[in-house]
Amino acid sequence: MSSSQSAFDTDPAVNVLDAVLKKTQDSLWTTFAPQELTTLINAFSPAHSVSVHSKGYIVLSAFCQRRRSETSAPDEGTQAICKTFETPVTSRIADTEERKTLAGLTFLAALFDVDHLSASAIFQRDGVLESIMDTLDLFPKSRQIDLAVAHILGRAAGHKNCRALLGADHQKWLEWKSRQTEDSELRAAAAVAMVKLARGSSADAAEVGGSAEQPMDDAELAALMKGLVIDSREASSLADAVEALAYMSTNPSVKETLSKDTAFLSKLFALVPRRKGAPAPSLEDVAGSPLYGTVVIIANLCAYRPRLSPEEAQIAKLKRMAKTPKGAAGQSQQKDQEDDPLDDDEHVKERGRRILKAGAMEALTSAVRATDSRAVRSVVGKAILSLVEDKDNRGKVLQAGGAKALILIIQGILPPAKASDGGKVPQLESSDFEPIQALAKLAITASPVQVFGPNEGAIFDAIRPFSLMVTHPSANLLQRFEAMMALTNLSSQSPEAASRIARADGLMNKVELLMLEDHTLVRRAATELVCNLVAGCEEVFNRWGGEKNSASKSKLQVLVALCDVDDLPTRLAASGALATLTASPEACESLVELQNERHRVLPILGQLIDPAVVTRPPGDDEDEDEEESEPQSDPGLVHRGIVCVRNLYYGIQNKASQMEVAAESNRIGLVRALVLAVKGCAQNTSSPILRPAAESLKWLLEHGVEIPV
Repeated sequence: MSSSQSAFDTDPAVNVLDAVLKKTQDSLWTTFAPQELTTLINAFSPAHSVSVHSKGYIVLSAFCQRRRSETSAPDEGTQAICKTFETPVTSRIADTEERKTLAGLTFLAALFDVDHLSASAIFQRDGVLESIMDTLDLFPKSRQIDLAVAHILGRAAGHKNCRALLGADHQKWLEWKSRQTEDSELRAAAAVAMVKLARGSSADAAEVGGSAEQPMDDAELAALMKGLVIDSREASSLADAVEALAYMSTNPSVKETLSKDTAFLSKLFALVPRRKGAPAPSLEDVAGSPLYGTVVIIANLCAYRPRLSPEEAQIAKLKRMAKTPKGAAGQSQQKDQEDDPLDDDEHVKERGRRILKAGAMEALTSAVRATDSRAVRSVVGKAILSLVEDKDNRGKVLQAGGAKALILIIQGILPPAKASDGGKVPQLESSDFEPIQALAKLAITASPVQVFGPNEGAIFDAIRPFSLMVTHPSANLLQRFEAMMALTNLSSQSPEAASRIARADGLMNKVELLMLEDHTLVRRAATELVCNLVAGCEEVFNRWGGEKNSASKSKLQVLVALCDVDDLPTRLAASGALATLTASPEACESLVELQNERHRVLPILGQLIDPAVVTRPPGDDEDEDEEESEPQSDPGLVHRGIVCVRNLYYGIQNKASQMEVAAESNRIGLVRALVLAVKGCAQNTSSPILRPAAESLKWLLEHGVEIPV
């Protein structure tokens, strides 16, 4: 450590690179001086320390960003960067002096990491690949040259246009170097290049309906990479091995093998800094840090197959057919891989439990604290979403700080809300909702205090992302459902939380539309959220019936209709909201008007109390023949129905309306249903339905209805 630090302090390249970095921030700066360019190109050579490499990455990134910001099109930026680097780099690669050749090779590999478009353009120039491979003959005993060539081929294999230039000779050389045992660092670099080349070639072949041969099978490669992770003492070979496994861990058999190897998992998870405030991998570590690869492996091990609707499944099938015009073999092979039993939900669930036991959650939360990288945090969010799919895992995720990690990720995704935005919807991609969805799953099955802690401010902060997942056009129906469920849970925390939810931009309008959704679960979630908000927020109470207007009357009509759907939880939520709203005389007046117009309010409320006694609403007679038996009563519906009826009776102010409602209640059997409800409480005088039922019968008696004994 001391020698590395000493090299950093005394290496003159550091001072030059620091000076160049300052110049890149100057608006008048145009390009490098010859000595500055030479220093930058040489900065990635193994002759320099890791600290110099890091400084080189920062300068190179600053320059490439500067050039791209000065142009309006990607091609123009690529040309500008190539104009600066192409000639000095290619001339060094073709040089006969090993030191210069090594500088050219290592710089081109670094450029792939920082700006792959310009690096790919240089790599594809006539004669460049040949010059790279010629260095192996020119310096046959140079371990550093072999390593640099393996790194470049690995970088190139990750990009389709460059990959097309790599042939059988390049594959054979990589396979040869990956099988040698003298140099583990070279072995890892060659193996990761092979993995990327094989994966990329398979994807390229699938696009045209062909197939690509694998130089080594996945089991052999995975075993090699696993061994390097467990035993490697070289940082670069460790990073290469992790990168290779990140590519390979999409294979179901590899997933199973990795998830069962506790020694490997322990070493892999230990690569993530655990101490809060530990040095975070940043831009200069893009080629050397295994952090990103580690979280990708975790995400791949616990990833479920995409949930496709029947329409989406049919589209996917048509796409597979379109990509395999040369016969059924390729299509069958692809389908077998997609339908691999090792990737079914049960196997994924077991893999998730195994890696959680091995410490995956601690590694994921530490990764979020260790870096601000959007890419790393996005993958962490995806991994946690997969892990919390299994309800049995959610407690472990919470214990390991999963909720706090998700909140940090979400804060980095969502721009701060500003009053000047005027309700403008932020630009979000579908992947941005994954951490929000994971947090919603936790908020559905645990109390808000367990998820967000005792600070109510954290609960308030969660309202915005959940509301966005309901209203944003990029969110899917499942995400909207889970967001509404989470908001329902939050709304029960306090009246302030309910009020803040109700005031979220566009939320209530969207929820009202989702109450009419054909999907039962979505409709249920929307209705339950409204039920909680009606009870917890005065604004929503007034909007839904506390004030007399046509809009509230329409909303009451929707609630009455939802009291008559097949889904019991939806009926409970809708009747619960009505029970609250009927405390308002204005709501009662609107319900009487709806009863006079459609003659459905009283029958539907009566059906809640006793469906076997109360006459079905007009227009529902045709459904009776389809019913094998009368719908069964539910204690929750009975209680809500009796409260609604009691409130409605006592909320009617008009004398004529009172008499009409009393007569109609008798005609449809509602009076008998109330009597039976009271008799049912004979053995339970503390029943909560006894008093409102008795008060309802008293009101009916006072309005001329004969109560049967």
